[in-house]
Amino acid sequence: MIVSSNRMNFAEAVQDILNGLHLEAVEQLTIEIPKVAKEAAKKLQHTSPVGPTGEYAKSWTSMAEKSRLQVGATVYAEAPGYRLAHLLEYGHANRGGGRTSGREHIKPVEEWAIKEAEDRIVEALERKMR
Repeated sequence: MIVSSNRMNFAEAVQDILNGLHLEAVEQLTIEIPKVAKEAAKKLQHTSPVGPTGEYAKSWTSMAEKSRLQVGATVYAEAPGYRLAHLLEYGHANRGGGRTSGREHIKPVEEWAIKEAEDRIVEALERKMR
């Protein structure tokens, strides 16, 4: 593409470049976000508290979501584990009085997943730009 001093050609060239970057970014989001979500679910399966049956730790899974304007993924605990997630993360009141201390296991994995997705997408876009 030749860019001359004419403002219209320059604006069109910049717009073409931005459109190409947008398509690359959406493609990388579509690829990397579900991968990171699956890895986060596996991490939660390994770091979650294990009760007598181990159902809570096994219940972590992920689901990719893509619409016209949005790409995302959700990591969640399936039944019956979803009922325990908040109680185990933050603690709860005991039946006879007192409280149990929470075992923080979701927040560190969430923070890792956000950082990991950002790093992977930036790295992929940098590779494409070279």
